[in-house]
Amino acid sequence: MKYYVDTCIWLNILKKEKLFYKSSKELIESNEITISTITLKELSYKINLNNIITQLNFLTKIEKTKNEDYLLARKYEKENNFNLSFYDYLHVAIAKRLFLPLVTRDRDLIIFAKTHIQVFKPNY
Repeated sequence: MKYYVDTCIWLNILKKEKLFYKSSKELIESNEITISTITLKELSYKINLNNIITQLNFLTKIEKTKNEDYLLARKYEKENNFNLSFYDYLHVAIAKRLFLPLVTRDRDLIIFAKTHIQVFKPNY
């Protein structure tokens, strides 16, 4: 399967979080994954970017965020009364543009995203 994976899943892997590490890593390694430059930016706030690129050597594609993603994310932001972070709306917009299901464990993001795209929560 092909997926667009939210930042929280990458953090599960990169921080080797006990509860989520194994299933998140299996998901990433057994599927075709796209990561966006926005996800890399979010990750860089938490982890050294050089470490991220080294650890994510199994990626298939890094997708650049486009102007249309920003515009759609702003529309989503207004539609949802600014209840999520702007980056969350960007993830939905990018996944929609790429026709990819979003994988996240963020409950609020799942609720919103389901109205626009396919969303999956990894099995833990």
